[in-house]
Amino acid sequence: MRSNVTLRPVTSNYSPSIKICIHFFVLCVFPSLPRSPLKPHPPSFLLLHTHTHSVAQKHSVSLRHYYKHMDFINFLYLVAAAVLTAAWWRRCSRIPEGLPPGPPGWPVVGNLFQVILQRRPFMYVARDLRLKYGPIFTMRMGQRTLIVVTSADLIHEALVQKGPLFASRPADSPTRLLFSSGKCTVNSATYGPLWRALRRNFVTELVTPTRVKQFGWIRDWAMANHLARLRAEFAVAGAVQVMANCRLTVCSILVCICFGARVPEEHVRLVEEVLKEVMMMTTPKLPDFLPVFTPFFRGQLAEARKLRKRQMECLAPLVRARRAFVEAGGKKQEEGGRLNSQWEMVSEEGEAYVDSLLGMELAGKGRLGEEELVTLCSEVMSAGTDTSATMLEWAMLHLVLDQAAQQRLYDEIVAVVGADKARKITEADVEAMPYLQAVVKETMRRHPPSHFVLSHAATRETELGGYRIPADASVEFYTAWLTEDPSKWADPGEWRPERFLQGGDGWDTDVTGTRGIRMMPFGAGRRICPAATLGVLHIHLMLARMVREFRWLPVPGELPPTTAETFAFTVVMKDPLRAAIVERQ
Repeated sequence: MRSNVTLRPVTSNYSPSIKICIHFFVLCVFPSLPRSPLKPHPPSFLLLHTHTHSVAQKHSVSLRHYYKHMDFINFLYLVAAAVLTAAWWRRCSRIPEGLPPGPPGWPVVGNLFQVILQRRPFMYVARDLRLKYGPIFTMRMGQRTLIVVTSADLIHEALVQKGPLFASRPADSPTRLLFSSGKCTVNSATYGPLWRALRRNFVTELVTPTRVKQFGWIRDWAMANHLARLRAEFAVAGAVQVMANCRLTVCSILVCICFGARVPEEHVRLVEEVLKEVMMMTTPKLPDFLPVFTPFFRGQLAEARKLRKRQMECLAPLVRARRAFVEAGGKKQEEGGRLNSQWEMVSEEGEAYVDSLLGMELAGKGRLGEEELVTLCSEVMSAGTDTSATMLEWAMLHLVLDQAAQQRLYDEIVAVVGADKARKITEADVEAMPYLQAVVKETMRRHPPSHFVLSHAATRETELGGYRIPADASVEFYTAWLTEDPSKWADPGEWRPERFLQGGDGWDTDVTGTRGIRMMPFGAGRRICPAATLGVLHIHLMLARMVREFRWLPVPGELPPTTAETFAFTVVMKDPLRAAIVERQ
């Protein structure tokens, strides 16, 4: 009697390359593996056919041995696969040779999810890692390599001693490229001819002594509106919102400087709102580190495009109005037979920042278009408004909490300019007020605008602190620690302006970082904020006028304000400052 028995091959789902590795592993580790039970049998990948019942029985005994052996082989496959996976994981999580030390990461994502899962701002993660890995360490955030530098000496070495090497910017995300018109701003441009041309024009048109003097009437006009608005708000609400009012005033000044126009307050509020949204939109998101996830975040890019459209609708009319004013030889234009009073041009031709950009020719870009003009003016207004208003709010907080310091500042102001409120406070007056300058410096030390300066990148592979710095790495300078270091500052947690007066531990501090890094509210080296002097001047003048006009007090019946902070592009008060004001006689 015939019985047809077909023995199908015993197969495995492993790829040929893994099979070869595992077979080699088995032969090396188990050279004495018994093979005698398998000798009568062909290889497992051949089809075996038997035609007699007796032969099938004979083979079935051997097959039991065969299958037992194959179970063992499959077990070895799993063990070897686990070993190979562990080796791959370890290799992927290791910091590349020569880079600063840092925490081990996961394959592909690096330390990204480790940071996200902590659910706290990155600045606090950096503080902890500094204690473990030292003043310079590496983090792999998805496809980006971050080199975090926290030491004053290393920051000075990078930004000042090796300034040209660390003067570039890392690659930008699609969202940032959208709002920077393809890196066509002073802050975002790659170190090179474009950056030099934009920065040279920026300095010439905005911060030279001649220009600063020309803009004096704009500051006087905006400050008069500011003080009147504070009086009106307090009369109605019994308190004033310091940050909101300071932001509106600084933004009014910068809009007029950029476009040479007096703009209605409602439109200034719109400009301020849109630019704040732009800054928050450009903060790092998950696809910035893992571009593979970009298709899952298309909604974010769509929102960014909508916001960019709003930005253009808000500011492009100002560009067009100023262009028409300049092309008409400095004469106001009429629309439909009526004078266009919405944008009252008050600066002479050539005095507005945008005037210098209208005919500007850039190598490789040609003449700037409307998109680039809006972007460059937005850069001035965004950076200047946020940092100045933030510093003013923090300074007023401490003056409200420390009435003795406020009185000392008022006495100094009166000693220099008198108590007559009709007397304007000028740039020269500020130079004669050392305590005012000390108040501002101490506020910048105690509450730096940001815990990090803008990201830097090396122009080519270089070294820092004995470690290799790749050209494609993002170099992050953690500067908040500098102002908290007890080895450099006495009682660093206290707000004490006297430390910046003669004889204090901060008397000879260079805030530009050229002579040494102790604090750097505006960065340092080649990429230091070019408008730092203008921003500080606005803070000095506004603070002096506000203290001379009013005595600032806590709001009766409310809890005293606190120094708790949060992040909103800059480091701001968690609970915005509300204060009561009393007119000084």
